[in-house]
This record gives sequence, structure tokens and C-alpha cells, in this order.
Amino acid sequence: MNGTIHEVTLDNRTTLLDALRERLGLTGSKKGCDHGQCGSCTVLLDSRRVKSCLLLAVTLDGRDVVTVEGLAGNGDLSPLQAAFIAHDAFQCGYCTPGQLCSARAVLDEVAAGWPSAVTGDLTGPVELTDAEIRERMSGNLCRCAAYPNIVTAVREAATSA
Repeated sequence: MNGTIHEVTLDNRTTLLDALRERLGLTGSKKGCDHGQCGSCTVLLDSRRVKSCLLLAVTLDGRDVVTVEGLAGNGDLSPLQAAFIAHDAFQCGYCTPGQLCSARAVLDEVAAGWPSAVTGDLTGPVELTDAEIRERMSGNLCRCAAYPNIVTAVREAATSA
């Protein structure tokens, strides 16, 4: 978890989200819908985004989990986090941890050349257009409708990476 190994005894029905929040004190990931529809609980599992409310924690032994708390290094904000603040992409902040984890995955996917449903040219590098960002971030809902600000923040973070 965020670069640290944790050994926790859990009920086999405990979700990753509940283990993070209730057993490890990592409360950044939020429980929004508890059905995997809102994205507030998004974390990175082996560098891929997942909805932590849908995963059983006992199935993740030995896997690398990164939460919003693990995105910054040495107490400094990551360029992505700084861009979210600079562009007011967090509004109430409830969805922000999931948005940040998902955005980190978006930047990594584009850097790796992975296409999305809206990628026009599958033969060249993926261009991070607003449509690409919106498509890739579509699994994360924002109740405050900060979507334009989120797109701008992700685009800025991509240029500063």
C-alpha cells in the first residue's frame, strides 16, 4: 500500500475500500455509491485504476495498491495535484481522490500509447485531446460538475510530466 507492506487479518468479505478506510486509516478514497458506478473509491492496483468498493481485499495479497495518499512524494504535491488546485478542479473535494487516481492512470495510459474508444489514429502516438481525457475519465462522476476544470488540470499535468 503506497510503497509499504501491510499485513492485516480481515473477514473474507471485506472490500479493499473498507480495508483501506477502516483498517489502515487511509481515508482519502471515498465510499460514494458502493456499486462501482461513481468512481469516488478509485485507486491504482498494479498501476491500473480500479474501483476499490468492488474488490475483495483478501484477493490482493502481494499486489501493489496506490491510493491518493501515495500520489505525492516527500510531502510535496505531484504536478497532477498542483494542477487540480490551480484550476479549481476539486470543488467540494469528495470525488477528488478518485479523480486524481484515475487521472494518474490516464496520463500513464497515454504515455504507454494505449488507445481509448475515441482515439482516432491507432497507428501513431495517442494525442491527449480533451475528448481523450473526457472518455478516459468517464468512470468518475463529479457531483459539483467541475468537469471542464478537471479536463484542464489533466491536460496541464500532461505537459508538465
